[in-house]
Amino acid sequence: MSAGTLPARVEIREVGPRDGFQNEPEVIATADKIRLIDQLMRTGLRRIEVTSFVRPDVLPQLADNTEVLAGIDPPAGVSRSVLIPNERGLDNALAVAELFDECGVFLSASETHNKRNVNRTIAESLEGLKAVIPRALEAGKKVEAVIATSFGCPYEGHVPQERVLELAVALRDAGATELGFGDTTGMANPLQVRGFFAAAREALGPEVEVTAHFHNTRGQGLANALAALEAGCTSFESSFGELGGCPVPKGATGNIASEDLISMLHEMGVDTGIDLGKLLDCSRAVAEVLGRPLGSHTLVAGPVDWHR
Repeated sequence: MSAGTLPARVEIREVGPRDGFQNEPEVIATADKIRLIDQLMRTGLRRIEVTSFVRPDVLPQLADNTEVLAGIDPPAGVSRSVLIPNERGLDNALAVAELFDECGVFLSASETHNKRNVNRTIAESLEGLKAVIPRALEAGKKVEAVIATSFGCPYEGHVPQERVLELAVALRDAGATELGFGDTTGMANPLQVRGFFAAAREALGPEVEVTAHFHNTRGQGLANALAALEAGCTSFESSFGELGGCPVPKGATGNIASEDLISMLHEMGVDTGIDLGKLLDCSRAVAEVLGRPLGSHTLVAGPVDWHR
């Protein structure tokens, strides 16, 4: 695909059940999580990040990880992903390996953010992941490595593109088959994004899946998604209802809403395989569980109806 043209289809990984639920102030009931995830799995979404194996004292919102994985009923062809922070988390996940299909691992491109997020230097995190990734692959799991603060850090400001791509190459060489780049606190702009994804595809090669993860903190999430799309990115992470955020620092609001991203893509003739109406029903359901309005624009306005 040449730069500037749009692909016929893109893949969407829904991260709301993990990235979204972990940022809620209250713990969502396990039964509600299972019901919402089962509903999401019947929208046409083929990849869903279900939960995390971060320590429960650190992340009590997802302490029921095993119960949720055991309780959901995935249809054929739907891949279940879990987030793995370190080797201990991997040990706990592999104890129930039959309940999931993919692992996500992560580090930050900013020393300050990485230290505040996981209390490790980047070098320490990278060494840990070099142990985690091969073990997950040996267990038959696909591994996505996500680099947070890829487009800027709220503590350090500019993050050099060269540093991000150097980390990405190291993670690829460790065995990760997918590299995700996170705009963790919504600092990216479309011009930056377009150049970045063109460079990432060149640096990582065609065998590696390159994924974009944008937040809508400053209202530029969809513009950034379009810029990534025009640069050849065909894999995105998003969250139903615009749930999510970042625990550090304050003010980092949610991911781009899955329904807003999918509505835009469909209007441009890009297929996702997802039923937008069913996805909107999921966002209405989670809004009811949370008892508050959500940030999704399509949830409020509804999809475009060209037949009126």
